[in-house]
Amino acid sequence: MSASNDHSITAARVLRTEGEALLALAAALPADLGPCVEAILALPGRVILGGIGKSGHVARKIAATLASTGTPAFFVHPAEASHGDLGMVMPGDLCILLSNSGETAELRDMVAHCARFGIALAGMSRNPGSALMQAADFRLTIPDLPEACAIGMAPTTSTTLMMGLGDALAVALMEARRFRPEEFRAFHPGGKLGAQLTPVRQVMHGADRLPLVAEDAPMSQVILTMTAGGFGIAAVVGADGRLAGVVSDGDLRRHMAGLMDRRAGEICSRAPVTAAPDMLAAEALALLNRNKITVLIVCQDGVPVGILHLHDLLRLGVM
Repeated sequence: MSASNDHSITAARVLRTEGEALLALAAALPADLGPCVEAILALPGRVILGGIGKSGHVARKIAATLASTGTPAFFVHPAEASHGDLGMVMPGDLCILLSNSGETAELRDMVAHCARFGIALAGMSRNPGSALMQAADFRLTIPDLPEACAIGMAPTTSTTLMMGLGDALAVALMEARRFRPEEFRAFHPGGKLGAQLTPVRQVMHGADRLPLVAEDAPMSQVILTMTAGGFGIAAVVGADGRLAGVVSDGDLRRHMAGLMDRRAGEICSRAPVTAAPDMLAAEALALLNRNKITVLIVCQDGVPVGILHLHDLLRLGVM
């Protein structure tokens, strides 16, 4: 067997071990998870995360996930807390401390600070009988399962379980708050994610760029409007101003025989695919791809208010 095969076997074993551990956690969630979520929802202050070593790295990630999904949170390093940063943890906050063993010495000052000032404390550990978990108001116990490494010592399974439980906590809070996509975008304005969450109204060309023609418009006017608009289509509107159909290059080709003797309403495609101003850019891109088209008329209550081209989304960075 080649060395590369050996590595693949090891990698697969690690992933199976960690995956099975997550399934075990899902099947036996900590009893205090629900009460902890309710306590955070009613919290007047913030959620403070703390941990040392690998648990500290996980705690930082959980804090970041909470903060980006509507729950004010930040990480406090336990060693720095003992040298003044305890002032960041105030009554009205809730502190979540992570420790695989539950006996991490560096956490003691944060635990004592919470007890002294009546600050709610949640512990995340595999050891329910540990000092941390005995002091905690909420015990987020993870299964005591073997680490995925060959020597059973490197934090692998345990940190995966902590990460998973932190994600579960964050998403439960997110859904309980009915956290909306536009709120998520407010915390993620940059990069591809921000582009995907941009509403169509911020990307579309306005009403002044709409290539509009009436249903009874002659084909000479339709073709001139399509050419001047630069989008390759003309939007056909009825007497009430609502979108009645769209004339595309394909419609022109399909009705080539006697084309110039026809009217816009005779050859337009009825009930065209449209977008709403509140639709997310990512949703609009999916709509274009699904229907194999490059342009969407943006309508509000059936009335055209803008136009969106595939290139507008690509320039924004939605891919």
